[in-house]
Amino acid sequence: MKVYLDNAATTRLDENVLNAMMPLMREDFGNPSSIHGFGRKTRTSIEAARKTVAKLLNVSPAEIFFTSGGTEADNMAINQSVTDYGIQHIISSTIEHHAVEHTIKVLEKNGKVKVSWVKIDNKGNIDLADLENLLKNNSRSLVSLMHANNEIGTLLPLKEVGDLCEKYNAIFHSDTVQTMGHYTMDLRELKVHFVTCAAHKFHGPKGVGFLYVNHQCKITPFIHGGAQERNMRGGTENVYGIVGLAKALEICFDEMEAHQAHIRGLKNYMREELLKNIPGIEFNGETSDEKSLYTVLNCCFPAHPDGEMLLFNLDILGIAASGGSACSSGSNQGSHVLRGIGTNMERPSVRFSFSKYNTKEEIDFVLNKLYELFKNPVK
Repeated sequence: MKVYLDNAATTRLDENVLNAMMPLMREDFGNPSSIHGFGRKTRTSIEAARKTVAKLLNVSPAEIFFTSGGTEADNMAINQSVTDYGIQHIISSTIEHHAVEHTIKVLEKNGKVKVSWVKIDNKGNIDLADLENLLKNNSRSLVSLMHANNEIGTLLPLKEVGDLCEKYNAIFHSDTVQTMGHYTMDLRELKVHFVTCAAHKFHGPKGVGFLYVNHQCKITPFIHGGAQERNMRGGTENVYGIVGLAKALEICFDEMEAHQAHIRGLKNYMREELLKNIPGIEFNGETSDEKSLYTVLNCCFPAHPDGEMLLFNLDILGIAASGGSACSSGSNQGSHVLRGIGTNMERPSVRFSFSKYNTKEEIDFVLNKLYELFKNPVK
């Protein structure tokens, strides 16, 4: 049996999404910037997709800008906030995705901003009192905090953070790459200025995402070279990707309640079985339904002679999982997120992440293989 439990890295493309994309790959191939009929047809497809996304998030189509994915969208939000709003102080956390962390550190290195890292606890929760103190003592800050951590799944209280940012006149950017399509989001109600998304995290195509820019914010282009995306992002649009993104998000919203119940059931079942059968196992990040992303379970296993080979051994057994973010898989330094929350790095940690396509039979298969691997753990 082959079992894919690395859905936080990427998800399987939904067949209905592929079907929506195919006409744009075959017959509707016109450049959307062309004024003739071929171009106008593909332009119509892009704008229809924009309206779909906007309606699902309760925003205006003019607030949605399509990008190549979450990384570009994060870079665009952070860099343009600094450029266009004269931001000189950024508040973030040490466990953000590298698309955010590295962007901020480059700005700091170049002397453009000062950075404050808000306190977090050993579960990855933001210290809201510390955040308020940082906002109080630094005028006109940019706050960049992700909605759910991509490695440990701990959720950010978006409303509370948004309220604090409004109170202290700060700009609020949230990377929602792991949560978009998994939770309903009324962006008109949330006091957030920028939100980022990547379609491949919710059964859409790779290489496409979007940046939501609140209508109160006016930023200049991040990529130059054309008038695409209402002069905000130069370059011919990824038409079939954009159509696929909108279709995938629409399916997620239509089927969200059923998928949440199914996936949460698998996660909680796996967690309970591991607790019963592997003495000493712990879990990184929050695990409660209220504070944790229901698609992610990060397990800290007991020390084991083959601990460093755990992911390799799982792969040999047909099980795909992760030790952290797929974007950092070439690094030998280990997970910055796990280090940031004080996890014992001598013990092997594995992120299992679930989707609507996973089954209980697959979870039982993985559990049995884990029991075999850890039947003689080091005490």
